[in-house]
Amino acid sequence: MFLVHCFRGEKMGAYSEAYLGDVVENQGKLFDFVAQSYPDSDTEDFINTYMKSKTRKNIDDAMAYVNTMDAKELWKYFSDTEKYKLKKGKAIEGFMPDWIGEFYAYYQWYYDIPSAEVINKIPVDFLRKAYCGLHDLELDLAVKKVGKV
Repeated sequence: MFLVHCFRGEKMGAYSEAYLGDVVENQGKLFDFVAQSYPDSDTEDFINTYMKSKTRKNIDDAMAYVNTMDAKELWKYFSDTEKYKLKKGKAIEGFMPDWIGEFYAYYQWYYDIPSAEVINKIPVDFLRKAYCGLHDLELDLAVKKVGKV
C-alpha cells in the first residue's frame, strides 16, 4: 500500500495514485519476465529502451489502457508497438530486475519526471551497484534516499 505524499500541501505524483500499485508491480514483473525468459539477452538494453519508449510515456501520461496491463500484456504491447527485438547479451540475474523495475516506476511517479529522463539521470548500472544497499529498504525510502537528481 502506498501513501499519498505531500510537499508544501500539494499532492505529489505523476498520475493518480489509484494506478501506482499496479504500475510498480507490473513494471517489476515485466523486467523480471524479460530477464528470466530470455537469459541470453541484454536485460540492461531492454530496460534502457523501454524507459525511453512511447509505451512507457503512455504510462507516465496515465493512459489507463496501458497502466492496467500485466507484465506479459505489457511485453507484447511494447514489442509490437516499438518493434523491439532483444539484443544478445547477458540477463540481469536474481531479484534485481524486479526491484529495478519497481524502483524506476515509483521514482518516476514520486518525482513526476518523465521516464526517459529518469533512466538518463539514474542509469541501470548505478542501480546495479546500489542494489545491495537499497533493495532491503521500503521502496519509498529507497527512492527518497537516492533523491531527486
